[in-house]
Amino acid sequence: MLLLVFTTLMTACQTGGQRAEGGVGDTLRLKYATLLHVVDYDGYSMVTIDNPWKPGKALHQYVLVPAEGEVPASVDPSFTVIRTPVSRAAVFTTVHCSLLMTLDCSDRIAGVADLQYIKIPWIHQQVEQGRIADCGNGLSPVIEKIIDVKPDLIMLSPFENSGGYGKVEEIDVPIMECAEYMESSPLARAEWMKLYGRLFGHQRQADSLFAVVDSSYHALKSKAAQAGKGSTVLVDKIVGNVWYVPGGRSTIGQMVADAGGQYPWADDDHSGSLSLPFETVLEKAGHCELWIYRYSGAQRQRLSQLLGEHHGYSQLKAFTSGRVYGCNVEQSLFYEESPFRPDLLLGDFIQMFHPDMTDMPPLRYYEKID
Repeated sequence: MLLLVFTTLMTACQTGGQRAEGGVGDTLRLKYATLLHVVDYDGYSMVTIDNPWKPGKALHQYVLVPAEGEVPASVDPSFTVIRTPVSRAAVFTTVHCSLLMTLDCSDRIAGVADLQYIKIPWIHQQVEQGRIADCGNGLSPVIEKIIDVKPDLIMLSPFENSGGYGKVEEIDVPIMECAEYMESSPLARAEWMKLYGRLFGHQRQADSLFAVVDSSYHALKSKAAQAGKGSTVLVDKIVGNVWYVPGGRSTIGQMVADAGGQYPWADDDHSGSLSLPFETVLEKAGHCELWIYRYSGAQRQRLSQLLGEHHGYSQLKAFTSGRVYGCNVEQSLFYEESPFRPDLLLGDFIQMFHPDMTDMPPLRYYEKID
């Protein structure tokens, strides 16, 4: 008897199937994503998102059911039901607005939150013309406006210890917790587009786009490896009194490594950011040959302005040598594009980390600070 049970379990593992009351499911093979799990059954799909802050626990579980389909009686009632394809969505982030437009789903965006942070002219035009609703602040949206647009889904990014989503959870609209930003590699984060394509009935487009991203990223990574070791690099800058340094296992940390950059926190095991005082950053990374950072401004920044923000910058080697590159997120599509097109950002990194390479396209997001 024990042998029979063992054999059955081994067979299920080898075929990649997962058993539910409705039968054996077909597990979606994901190459990189570790927080996302999708199993297709006859007439519905089960989606589990792992909790990135509590290993071993689920952040959210969903069942995707076609609009005219029946929710199987075997499905746990704690699962959130999402009817597919989603025809109207309230989207709380600029990155997911951008992805939906790339997947030809722009007509599915019924409402947005944090409009001031969305740098997509078309979205602003649609809001002005009344075709897309401005639902206010993402942390405390105008519930009445969300109700008015009658969305099938709300897409938002979760964060640690959020305590829930307040009144948004009370209006009986499914909430998709878009936790891909907590993945530990750029391609793992980008691979979540396969889920979003399924939600909106554009699975083929999403799968095809990811195949392009995957191939392009690896070609660039190989090119960087052939160029040898790149510059030592310091990332981002002080915000208030804290320098938020990308952890070694963050998507930015991994991308620096893939581009050949020598990163002082490469051995750190955090997938988020480290909150450090300036003195700690100076001691560990003051010697870096290159400094890249993001900022928000109406005009291009200059070194003198940086020094006005914090006099300690003058002690950085990269500052004194003039190897400083900034990405103005107000005037570029950094946040809109790079999460799901990490290959485009990797191209910038390679060019900055290997200044002797001459066969790279112009910088897309960053520019040298004078």
